[in-house]
Amino acid sequence: MKELMTKELEEVLPKLYATENIKLEEKILQVRNRSINSNWEWYLIEYDKDKKLAFGYVIGVEDREFGYFSLEEFQEVNEEKIEIVRDTEFKVIKFKELKC
Repeated sequence: MKELMTKELEEVLPKLYATENIKLEEKILQVRNRSINSNWEWYLIEYDKDKKLAFGYVIGVEDREFGYFSLEEFQEVNEEKIEIVRDTEFKVIKFKELKC
């Protein structure tokens, strides 16, 4: 299984609150994580490598919203065979370019 976060990504992702003054439609979706077992997707915009906490856009079964999520929790659920993976083919885009 691919790592959900790499050292390289930690270095390029903006820190939490760094994009706070950027309009939502202009925010950059840097990384896409998805669940193999469901239609859930998490797009990382900002990241705190010490807390392993991300801010981004979440697409769930019925919900689509900006919010915070923990990559540490993703690792824990992966141990239970939920299988959240990083999409290594994902290309960085602005939020307004997301087609869903």
